[in-house]
Amino acid sequence: MQFEAKIEWTRNGQDFLGQRYSRAHAWQFDGGATVPASSSPLSVPLPMSDAAAVDPEEALVAAASSCHMLFFLSIAAKRGHTVDSYRDHAIGELGKNAAGKMAMTRIALRPAIVFAGTAPPGAEELQAIHHEAHDKCYIANTLNCEVVVEAV
Repeated sequence: MQFEAKIEWTRNGQDFLGQRYSRAHAWQFDGGATVPASSSPLSVPLPMSDAAAVDPEEALVAAASSCHMLFFLSIAAKRGHTVDSYRDHAIGELGKNAAGKMAMTRIALRPAIVFAGTAPPGAEELQAIHHEAHDKCYIANTLNCEVVVEAV
């Protein structure tokens, strides 16, 4: 399997050698979605960054959260549990890794899940579903940083 993304940036006459150019660009995906992207204003100050665009660090955190959620939903369904809503406020921490390089050092997933019916999974089964989802998540399996689930 392969997955594609097209990234497009143009200088638009800005001062490239003087580092006074916009980092705003676009991500284009195979389904037709185009997402405004930029460096984070925490990395490159405004106005060279676009605070309204998605930055790579946010996208990485969102990808880890989304992957975990999709596996969680599938596993819950296979176990006979209907999920009415799943909301996550995932937090990624950027810091120095063991080699002293800047890296995403930790991603905390904080899902809040609402189940339908009168028999939602108990705490132990809920933890088991999260564990299995984490174990199957392609993104978590790819990352070197710690990815933890802090269910609420």
